[in-house]
Amino acid sequence: MKTIYLVRHAKSDWGSAHTSDFNRTLNERGMKAAPFMASLLKAQQVLPDLVISSPAIRAITTAEIFCDILGYPKEHIEKRMEIYEGGAGRLLAIVQHITDISTTAMIFGHNPTMTAFSNLLAGSGIDCLTTCGVVRIDLDIKTWSEADAETGKLAWYDFPKKHQEQG
Repeated sequence: MKTIYLVRHAKSDWGSAHTSDFNRTLNERGMKAAPFMASLLKAQQVLPDLVISSPAIRAITTAEIFCDILGYPKEHIEKRMEIYEGGAGRLLAIVQHITDISTTAMIFGHNPTMTAFSNLLAGSGIDCLTTCGVVRIDLDIKTWSEADAETGKLAWYDFPKKHQEQG
């Protein structure tokens, strides 16, 4: 059994006309939502043994906030440009090449890719993975190389606005 958490980066700042898409930072709402969602995962005793992130500032910042709260060493975050540049097929290739010593992986990325990948992997039927939304997909496989379309099952999907009265 393998478990994957897909996390869309927290809400970002559109910045100025001089800020590139890659260098956009989290806005105030994103800086509140990321630790809130990470704390929910910590309360469920979630501890990934592998964290992979897009290197774009808004994604890596979200990943680092989650890692701080979950107790995962930030220096071990694997940064993959394919998450920023590619689609669901590229994410699937990344997952298929995860070493099998890892049983729980967490991937931080962007839409529309994160939504498309969730739907590809688990047939989840999610219309749009919201900012700082987290999807848990359980895969009844022995090796990551067996991951493929609809080999996973959506365990749950959570996002900040579900908890608006608390957060």
